[in-house]
Amino acid sequence: MSATAAARQDVDGPGDTELKRVLGPKLLLLFIVGDILGAGVYAVTGKLAGQVGGVAWLPFLVAFAVATVTAFSYLELVTKYPQAAGAALYTHKAFGVHFVTFLVAFTVVCSGVTSASTSSNLLAANLLIGFGNDEPSAAATLTTALLFMVVLAAINLRGVGESVKFNVLLTIVEMTALAIVIGIGIWVVARGDGDLGRVTVFESPDDKGLFMAVTIATAIAFFSMVGFEDSVNMVEETKDPVRIFPRMMLTGLGIAVLIYMLVAISVVAVIPAGQIAEPTNAEAGILLDVVRVGAPDLPIDTLFPFLTVFAVANTALINMLMASRLIYGMARQDVLPRSLSKVLPGRRSPWTAILFTTVLALALITVVTLDAESSVVSALSGTTALLLLAVFTLVNVACLVLRRDPAPDGAFRAPGLLPVVRALCCGYLLGPWARLEADMVQYKIAAGLLAVGVVLWALTWMTNRGVRAKKTGFRDIEHLED
Repeated sequence: MSATAAARQDVDGPGDTELKRVLGPKLLLLFIVGDILGAGVYAVTGKLAGQVGGVAWLPFLVAFAVATVTAFSYLELVTKYPQAAGAALYTHKAFGVHFVTFLVAFTVVCSGVTSASTSSNLLAANLLIGFGNDEPSAAATLTTALLFMVVLAAINLRGVGESVKFNVLLTIVEMTALAIVIGIGIWVVARGDGDLGRVTVFESPDDKGLFMAVTIATAIAFFSMVGFEDSVNMVEETKDPVRIFPRMMLTGLGIAVLIYMLVAISVVAVIPAGQIAEPTNAEAGILLDVVRVGAPDLPIDTLFPFLTVFAVANTALINMLMASRLIYGMARQDVLPRSLSKVLPGRRSPWTAILFTTVLALALITVVTLDAESSVVSALSGTTALLLLAVFTLVNVACLVLRRDPAPDGAFRAPGLLPVVRALCCGYLLGPWARLEADMVQYKIAAGLLAVGVVLWALTWMTNRGVRAKKTGFRDIEHLED
């Protein structure tokens, strides 16, 4: 959910409000680019380079292709149904099964929690490095990550009134940090210390073929491309969305992948592939190593960790805002326990939903940190991608099903049976063949989170039948996040 949509939650009264259409093409483009950029490229670049060597830019390109064809489905649906409920709305209209709609909505909630948890660990590692602790312990990183999540909860409780213009500022900060990495890469190559020849070298540590290695790396890289789907929540605040939305979403995706590919090329040119696979600090990511190796005599290495912190903090905040508001919306519609829809009397922020999502994130970070099978950032970012790939698969199928409904004049229409191709691509990346053995924990994390939701849904269903004899189901799916 967008920052402005989140802010709307805090200030709207019980009655409906007509949203002002303030977003033109430039602001919408910056919003989409800012939504995609964030923790992803910091979290995954080193790992995917460790899987494919110098062609680390290729998984970003493939992930962009999968994200783009999925964006076609979102564009077709958002121009046909210009409401802000997103994937839950589309699957509900396509299948009309309340439990399926709930699973989609709760999966989106879980993706927000796992994404925010990824950001919190990335932020914790970089913050500690920024303050001089070059090798922070797991305990220090865990404590800092947990404290950051508590701070996010406090901000969320207070009520957030961010504007799209503030998102623009944060986007500029994010792009500045990535521009530093790209600039250092260009500088190192220009002075003769970098090797651009590495960008065509394929190396697999497990002797996998190019196709399987790129498949695994694409599943890793996909985390960096998500975020575009959140922009559908801005449709009610966009001027002439039928005309503007398709062009800006596809342009935003193109800008993001171009930046990511340039970052990947810079990383490979500055640091040999063998060293990329083992960054100085796995939780902080490889980009900090690029700054330190490529510009050791410049003070930028002391500033860069803080730029990273600033870049990913807003991503985490928006994710937790989205997750808590979706929980609140489902509770208000009696799909989850009504107790999760309580709001603070003065600020009108959904405190029980915020408490629930924060406790879920704190427990998740702690459990994954104590599990030594894989990096915390790797496990959580991979789970985010896994959850969203499942959502995208259903959205692509829903797009095909909903072609039975007439579309308004000028609505976006993807070519032919492209939704089938999109669903197959997303479904393929869901499989265990797209993950390393160490990453199988992602399925356990995803299953555990969804099990929590199913238990709550079952409790609500039993309560409604046994106490109020009231059917459990969405009454107003179009305004799920309001």
